[in-house]
Amino acid sequence: MAKKSLKFKMFLFSFVIVFFSILTSGMMMIHNISGAFEKEFGSRAIAIARTVANMTDIQDTVGTHNGFEVIQPIAERIRLATDVDYIVVFDMDGVRYSHPSESRIGTIFEEARKNEAMSQREYISKAIGVQGHSIRAFVPIMNSQATKQVGVVIVGILSPTWFNLLSYYQSDLYISLFWGLLVGVIGAIILANHIKKQTLNLEPYQIARIVQERSAIMQAMDVGILATDANGKITFINRIARQYTHYFGKNSTLQEIFYNTWLAEKKIERHESYRPLLLFDQMYLVRTFPILIHDKNAGYLIMITDRQEAHTLAEELTGVKALVDSLRAQHHEFLNRLHSIAGLIQLDRNEDALSLIIDEITDEEDVVQKLRDKILEYSMQGLLLGKHSRAKELGVHLTVDDESYFLDFMTGFSSGDLVTIIGNLIDNAMEACLTKEIRDVNILIQGDQNFLYIEVQDSGKGIEGNLEKIFEYGFTSKQQDGHGIGLALVKQIVESNKGSIEIMSEVNIGTTITVKAGVMK
Repeated sequence: MAKKSLKFKMFLFSFVIVFFSILTSGMMMIHNISGAFEKEFGSRAIAIARTVANMTDIQDTVGTHNGFEVIQPIAERIRLATDVDYIVVFDMDGVRYSHPSESRIGTIFEEARKNEAMSQREYISKAIGVQGHSIRAFVPIMNSQATKQVGVVIVGILSPTWFNLLSYYQSDLYISLFWGLLVGVIGAIILANHIKKQTLNLEPYQIARIVQERSAIMQAMDVGILATDANGKITFINRIARQYTHYFGKNSTLQEIFYNTWLAEKKIERHESYRPLLLFDQMYLVRTFPILIHDKNAGYLIMITDRQEAHTLAEELTGVKALVDSLRAQHHEFLNRLHSIAGLIQLDRNEDALSLIIDEITDEEDVVQKLRDKILEYSMQGLLLGKHSRAKELGVHLTVDDESYFLDFMTGFSSGDLVTIIGNLIDNAMEACLTKEIRDVNILIQGDQNFLYIEVQDSGKGIEGNLEKIFEYGFTSKQQDGHGIGLALVKQIVESNKGSIEIMSEVNIGTTITVKAGVMK
């Protein structure tokens, strides 16, 4: 039954529902009709019985020796005229004076002595007699002076049985059953087709299996996943997301789970985005995707990654990228120098060529040795070496301050954090200098387990207006896509570790950005 199609199930369900509905309705109809018949028959019977009881011939002859000769013809005439089944008259001793079966005239009515009608009380009752179920009306007969009861009149009308009523109304029941089933089947088919269309032509068991598979996949993933409806109510949350958000309840909203964060205070972008999020003193990376159904927003999918774990995995890639940038810049620069040396040799200016070679070797050795002596972290050495080569390529004079040193990471910061901070600050400083004739960038780095100090100065074009706006997510002065994230990420990293970031800038003179964290001993 579990593999039967939705149409078949709905057809069978509608058939059973309609069949039993019509059967129940039919039984109730028969019951009501039977009750109506009984009420009507009772009223007719007691009216006829009263008429008979008030006839003078009946009152004067009941109880006499030859009374049946007068009463029987009258009773039979009235019975035939009123279409009742029997009229019985008996005296106070229970002797019958009329009966449809003449053989019973003169016999004793067994119920007479305990009959309530013998006490001048008329009533209606049901009984099973010789001819079947009947409605009987009992009316006392008084003498002509109405001073003494002389007998009782019984008028009986046979009531139809349930079987008789079913036989009589069976055609109506069959017609109702036929049309009910027809309408039910058509409705079931239309409803099944509509449901199938809404469920992408999938059967219920297929939908259940897909939901279970998707839920198992989402629970097994090593990133936090939440899904919401269009109003921000949580419709799904996996185990990792519960651990990250410390939420283990039900029927919550984004505003309740991400209280006092950008996920709760601002509307999620219509298009997918990638942003940092500080939650419970822990930094996470959040991606949001709009869920569109028929081009309408039906909610959002939110993916949360532990930034520390992401950086742990990305540190190797970050180092490789820095090395590749360094090799690419050095390759380009060395090609230029080799072309210069080759030209000098061809011009027989060997001494000038040798001097150029010595200058280049000495300059590179000085930079590398300076980084080795002052910066003890290899990922930062590789980053600064790559930025130095890139600066040469751009025509920017990048210097690492002689007072720089880096001994160890301050608690809370990782190599990925410092690579992100220093790399973004140097990139922005170099780009700010590209429109100036004097292109100087100086960086000072000092740090150990207790504090971190980074200062980047440039001789660029400076910043106009509100300086803090450069740290807003999405703000950029560049025309290309993909900018406006770096400095916002820098600020998130610094503030999540209880640090501060300061900026000073003068238009056409330059900008200085300072990062501080911890306490210098």
